[in-house]
Amino acid sequence: MIRVVNVSKSFADRTVLHKVSAEFEQGKTNLIIGRSGSGKTVLLKSIVGLHDIDEGDIYYGDIHFNSLTFNEKKNLRQQIGMLFQGSALFDSASVEENVIYPMDMFTNLSKKEKVDRADFCLKRVGMENTNNLYPSELSGGMKKRVAIARAIALNPNFLFCDEPNSGLDPLTSIMIDELIKEITEEYGITTIVNTHDMNSVMGIGDKIIFIHDGRKWWEGTKEEVLTSDNEELNDFVFASKLAKQIRYGNANQPIRPYIS
Repeated sequence: MIRVVNVSKSFADRTVLHKVSAEFEQGKTNLIIGRSGSGKTVLLKSIVGLHDIDEGDIYYGDIHFNSLTFNEKKNLRQQIGMLFQGSALFDSASVEENVIYPMDMFTNLSKKEKVDRADFCLKRVGMENTNNLYPSELSGGMKKRVAIARAIALNPNFLFCDEPNSGLDPLTSIMIDELIKEITEEYGITTIVNTHDMNSVMGIGDKIIFIHDGRKWWEGTKEEVLTSDNEELNDFVFASKLAKQIRYGNANQPIRPYIS
């Protein structure tokens, strides 16, 4: 479990997060949703430690993240997997080399042990026998699967996913969502997904936290999203539905409550 307590973050004279408190549960896909500029990405990066918070507390289990030294945070990051928005694979490295990269950084495994682990992770995401390919030879969905393989290479306790479906077609997005959920449940990981994709919310969202103007505005389950009377949340859901209809050419259809 990860807990954030009264977390605030400002840049210059602009406060982006206002005393946000939330719990992200182990073995579940915890989704942070909100419009662009709402503060959800800053919250995710603050939890990971890419931003230093101005006030508040972050806990990984019983570990008080804020009070850790640089080396202690580095040790904790061995328990963290990251799936970046653009996959962030190294273009000049093969698939196998990309997956092995965190093992090179954080372990003393032998070359054979690293290759065996890379093989296992690639097979788990359905990318076996692609070790010698390069990112330029992969589709967008294949890149995301390799990125997931790299994210789980160290058998993490915590998995962070930043807009994992960005740039993917609907069917590939569903496949990536289901893979993230399967891995979360299979390994008992605390997974946090930052997204504005309502298909992801309705497909894999065990717990939903809605960020609005830098504040935690609503939280609940995917079932409760459809029945909430929170005006800002309903506006967000409505806008997401409309955007989807416009994107796929059926914007003239009546807008109905969002059902994936």
